[in-house]
Amino acid sequence: MGDKGEITAKEILELLPHRYPFLMVDKVLEIDPEREYIKAVKNVSHNEPFFQGHFPGNPIMPGVLILEAMAQTGAIYLKKTFPECKEKLFVLAGIENVRFKSPVLPGDTLVIEAEKFKRKGHIIRTNVTAKVEEKIVAQAEIIAAMIEVKDE
Repeated sequence: MGDKGEITAKEILELLPHRYPFLMVDKVLEIDPEREYIKAVKNVSHNEPFFQGHFPGNPIMPGVLILEAMAQTGAIYLKKTFPECKEKLFVLAGIENVRFKSPVLPGDTLVIEAEKFKRKGHIIRTNVTAKVEEKIVAQAEIIAAMIEVKDE
């Protein structure tokens, strides 16, 4: 980790099993276990494959992919903060109190902040907010289940 707990794209690839086009976090700017907080970035490019079919001529990032970026941010926090989570897989178990407040467009930088991780057994809840230029574009409580990785 670099200064302020930064995590590079290469390190993210080591932590998450996701790959193109489903890796939705480009960089972690800050991670603070004492505050139970992580701040990550997704650069939304004009070249994203989903823009070809999601409102062609008026491209908007799909809400489900914003939620995926939010969930991946939480998974990075857990894998980096808790050694027992490093070899686990996190799958989406639920989403509550979801609000989409503004569209995310090509060229935007999505800044994702997750905090207040509550863990009960293999279930983890966290509050996540996504912003563009300091304006909230989405927020949700993400619920994930921690499962064993199966070797094939």
